[in-house]
Amino acid sequence: QEHLKESGGGSVQSGGSLKLSCAASGYTYSTSCMGWFRQYPAREREGVAAINSDGSISYADSVKGRFTISQDNIKNTLYLQMNSLKPDDTAMYYCAIDRAQRLKYPSLESFHYTDWGQGTQVTVSS
Repeated sequence: QEHLKESGGGSVQSGGSLKLSCAASGYTYSTSCMGWFRQYPAREREGVAAINSDGSISYADSVKGRFTISQDNIKNTLYLQMNSLKPDDTAMYYCAIDRAQRLKYPSLESFHYTDWGQGTQVTVSS
């Protein structure tokens, strides 16, 4: 059964780091585009980082130089290393996959993705 499960969220002080993981099961993982998104209360999800099956990567301008997306195709796990965290990074973080494998580039648009995890909360205090 297809399933995405995020972990690694938590509470840190400004300037700290966290590493999120997303375990994918039941998917054709290595040929699918995957992404990390975040959602603030009462706002739509916004793309944070995405990685395509060819290894191409996209980052939101707000996280460039601070966040790094990576994947382990053996473990079928997606990661998001978050450094120099700021209070504005406080949000629920979700991983997503393009199960239909239609994406040819690492899109940061949520409507391009078909399946989503339950999310993991990240809280950054000043």
